[in-house]
Amino acid sequence: MRSVPSVKSSTDEETWRRVTREVADDLAVDALARDRAGKPPFDELARLREAGLPALLAPPGPDGRGADWRTACAVIREIAAADGSIGELLGRHYVLSWSARFFSTPERADGLELRAGTEQWLWGGAIDLPDTEPATGPDLTLTLTPAGSGYLLNGYRSFAAGVTVADRLVLGAVCSDTGESLVVCADPAHPGVAAAPEHDRLGQRLTAAGRISFDGVPVAADQVLGTVPRDEHALAPFATLAPLALRLALVHVSLGIAEGALAEARDITRAVPRGLPVAERDEGAYAAPPPGADPYLLLAYGELVTDTHTAAAVVESASEALARGLLAGPGLGVDQRAEIAVLVAAAEAVTSRSAMRLTTRVLELTQGADSTADPLGFDRFWRNARVLTAQTSATRRLRDIGDHYLNGTHPPLTLHA
Repeated sequence: MRSVPSVKSSTDEETWRRVTREVADDLAVDALARDRAGKPPFDELARLREAGLPALLAPPGPDGRGADWRTACAVIREIAAADGSIGELLGRHYVLSWSARFFSTPERADGLELRAGTEQWLWGGAIDLPDTEPATGPDLTLTLTPAGSGYLLNGYRSFAAGVTVADRLVLGAVCSDTGESLVVCADPAHPGVAAAPEHDRLGQRLTAAGRISFDGVPVAADQVLGTVPRDEHALAPFATLAPLALRLALVHVSLGIAEGALAEARDITRAVPRGLPVAERDEGAYAAPPPGADPYLLLAYGELVTDTHTAAAVVESASEALARGLLAGPGLGVDQRAEIAVLVAAAEAVTSRSAMRLTTRVLELTQGADSTADPLGFDRFWRNARVLTAQTSATRRLRDIGDHYLNGTHPPLTLHA
């Protein structure tokens, strides 16, 4: 196994990025075939582990561990450009790997992260909790029953990633005796854990999404990462960065998918020049220009490149703000958290629209005017973007931004993404 890079300077940060490019290039070679096969991503995870990427986000230290959130976001985006599913799997893993930082003590977080990094765990699960908002469906039913010095975990949930491949799960569950909401970690290898993967997803087919059930799974006292206050107003602003970090990680996945689709379309267009459909040209005779000189094709690509640059600028601004907030730690203030939330919301709104427009347009540019088939597999970019953007409401995000701008209202402190 390749040794994990040591990141202590900008030079070492570039090492991570070089390693990531190598992994992304490797994933891109057979991305279409793997998407169509839809198998659990064990092979893909082996590639990530060989490069040391699961351990990337451990805090930097004298033992050579880890990088920062800016580097992690860049890694997510580049991997997603090659394979959107693996980008999402990695992005969710990075956020969940910080769960102890959000909910536990620094000492507990250091110990857990050291072991996780050494063993290259992949984290799965979710941090949202049933009692911070009323449960309205069958997915929020995890309970903890006191047993000795620990608990027994029962119930089931559906997760968007990691069900069949995670080494550890981070979960929100309710104590049956006290009604307290707890954040815990569990070992999915326990015989009381059963996973049922989703095989018929529209997109993001390799994220190992599915439903997982727990039947009397022991949770020791040291597996409880923290307790979440019943009153959301009592939530620490720093802890509520957890869902914002997840939302921003998924924004980087969406942007990576768009950039990957655009780059692949460019390569295909260069290799097999195609004119735009007749309906998109001016009326009248149209003489095909030399390859690469079609003014309509140049216009189309110019618009799409501009869209991605615009989205990237907004996403980078949100990423910088989140990175500063994470560095602030428990000292993060409510106002700073509100600014981060607004920037993340803006990144979501801009990127979701850009990703859907671009992946739809790329299908048109690569299919040509006389075909409804997609032998090149560009539909996977659209399907992946659609699944991701369906998880958020651009209207809701824009409303929150407008309310903050006009009325100074802070987005609510919540653990729900």
